[in-house]
Amino acid sequence: MNRHRELALLGLLALLWGSSYLFIKVAVAEIPPVTLIALRVGGAALFLLAVLRWQGARLPGGARIWAMLGVQAFLNSIGAWTVLAWGQQFVDAGLASVLNSTSPIFVLVLTALVTRHEPLGGRRMLGTALGLCGVILIVGPSALARLGREVAGQLACLAGAALYAGAALYGRRFSALGPVATAAGTMLWASAVLLPAAFLLEDPLALDVSWRAAGATAVLSVFCTGAALLLYFRLLRTLGSLGVASQGYLRAGVGGVLGTVFLGETIPPPVAAGLAAAIAGVALINAPRRREPARGESARETSAT
Repeated sequence: MNRHRELALLGLLALLWGSSYLFIKVAVAEIPPVTLIALRVGGAALFLLAVLRWQGARLPGGARIWAMLGVQAFLNSIGAWTVLAWGQQFVDAGLASVLNSTSPIFVLVLTALVTRHEPLGGRRMLGTALGLCGVILIVGPSALARLGREVAGQLACLAGAALYAGAALYGRRFSALGPVATAAGTMLWASAVLLPAAFLLEDPLALDVSWRAAGATAVLSVFCTGAALLLYFRLLRTLGSLGVASQGYLRAGVGGVLGTVFLGETIPPPVAAGLAAAIAGVALINAPRRREPARGESARETSAT
């Protein structure tokens, strides 16, 4: 495995998912939220089906694998996006960003206590803590001032992060299926749930959408969702659950980086320090171990050698 290439792809994944907030902000000004999410997953499903056809591959068959893909879709999109959207109605954006960045901690705890599918160690634990500190510096420590208020909303944001962690752990089951078929299957499930919900709760056919909002929705669907999921399921196979979850620390800094590149803004020293801490945390989490475990070898077996 070319680790430098995989880390570059991890950074690209963080960029795609981090920039999605910008496109959502543009599109949601004209498109109601449930309709927007339905268009997002529906467009992603069409894109992924086109990639699948271009590769000459097929969707999987069998009720069992589709039931598993349904679970993955709930963890990765349907459930996670719903609880996060609900929670962010009551939680400031800064605090929501911090809470939404805790998924690596959930992955670490669940890996240590439940799955034990990959070795952890002090370096990865330090990286997990350092990355979260970096997110807090990027967002601003003042965002934590309201911690403990609007408890239901904050718990919802944490629940969304926990669902993302569950997706990173559960998604390991699809390594034999391949990233394209897995991503397409999960988006088909999400479309089957969210498209009817949009018609039940809103009135998509009555919308008069500008080219600006339509373009933002298209980018959100194809790049920030379809292409991002291809990277996500690939990186689950190469970097592991904790490694791919660590991109959550990098997402918080995407806004600052985009502002610097496209708007000529300067990054304040605390944010720059936070970016450095987040990058260092991700590097520690994904640093090569002395001995890579063989495929299927458990963390317990590795530690015993």
